[in-house]
Amino acid sequence: MAASLTGLKSLPASSFHGTWGTSIAGEDAAMLSYSVTKRVRVGKPVRSQPMMKNVNEGKGLFAPIVVVARNVIGPKRFNQFRGKAIALHSQVIAQFCKSIGANSKLKQGLIRIAKKNGERLGFLA
Repeated sequence: MAASLTGLKSLPASSFHGTWGTSIAGEDAAMLSYSVTKRVRVGKPVRSQPMMKNVNEGKGLFAPIVVVARNVIGPKRFNQFRGKAIALHSQVIAQFCKSIGANSKLKQGLIRIAKKNGERLGFLA
């Protein structure tokens, strides 16, 4: 084999000495195992804060009126007014459930249905 490599003297020098079975021994093996076991720490991905947003925003029969009212009176006063209206409606539902003798689970279900209907009609736009 040495005779066939005599014409290849321009090849770069190799750090490989010996056979394939002995090429990873001693310092080379330690260096290889160190480079393989070295781990890169990756930080947690930055997540933005979840925002509660109406999926039907801008949709519904009353959405344009609600948007105009919010723009006219300002978002702070509008949210106060909306909160009072929602609280009043929840009280009406609670009084209705009390008058017919419905349990609290039914009351919660009716309030949930009222919220979904409000979203669909555009009251929560």
